[in-house]
Amino acid sequence: MEPGEDSKAVAVADRCWQWMAESGARRDDVVVALGGGVVGDLAGFVAATYQRGVSLWQVPTTLLAQVDSSVGGKVAVNLPQGKNLVGAFYQPDLVFVDPRVLVTLPSREFAAGLGEVVKYALLEGEGFLDHLEREAGTILGRDPLALGEIVQRCVMFKAAVVGEDETDRGRRAILNLGHTAAHALETVLGYGVLAHGQAVALGLLVALAVSETVTGLDPELRPRVRRLLQRLGLPVQAPPATVDDLVQAAARDKKITAAGRGFVCLEDIGHPAWGVPVPGEVLGRALEALWE
Repeated sequence: MEPGEDSKAVAVADRCWQWMAESGARRDDVVVALGGGVVGDLAGFVAATYQRGVSLWQVPTTLLAQVDSSVGGKVAVNLPQGKNLVGAFYQPDLVFVDPRVLVTLPSREFAAGLGEVVKYALLEGEGFLDHLEREAGTILGRDPLALGEIVQRCVMFKAAVVGEDETDRGRRAILNLGHTAAHALETVLGYGVLAHGQAVALGLLVALAVSETVTGLDPELRPRVRRLLQRLGLPVQAPPATVDDLVQAAARDKKITAAGRGFVCLEDIGHPAWGVPVPGEVLGRALEALWE
């Protein structure tokens, strides 16, 4: 398959199903997802649906996949109307994470993974955010011990949340911090213009701006996070796009519409709120800040 979000599509899944059928794959065979988040999501979706489910092993090779997408059992493909609109909850039988492979990543892909890491720091608390600020140089130097520590920290946090709410009916929604705007950006700009983690970084700034208005978040946090994102090589300004298009794309996002859960905000570092109703004009003003 070709790299990139365009391969996370029904047509590519269909090729995989047909290849498995032609190869005589059985229900006691194993699908191994060796690669980044796109590979993991696509392979997981194929494993979940072929013959109503075959064994799945996740072997993530990117930082983003190691800290986030390989853990938790969400698998999906995209539609032109939005990301991850066709999918399932399907837990892997094994996840094997080796931070040493991260030294091979291109700089853009490595930095993209750090977008998700910053998300977890905002969710976990001040200690993690302070750690990223102090250790940014070591992390960017791809020290295996430093990377192992942040990967473990993110995975343990996510695993605890997923253990409480595996099928995303309640608190698991906090893991979507920054993702409503991120998915809107990816949909409107076209997949591949921004790496997913880059879109998440921008989405975090939008979520913080919304939180200042809706949940009373300290406005000093957003410039602090903006500085950290810049230091980690992540974008803090979006490519040209129309705010109206982004608001409409966000309204279609499954995180907004499913079960009426609403937007994920922060009340403070380590204190997320989910199911928050956000008027379109508030989201629009927050999105406009991406071009300041």
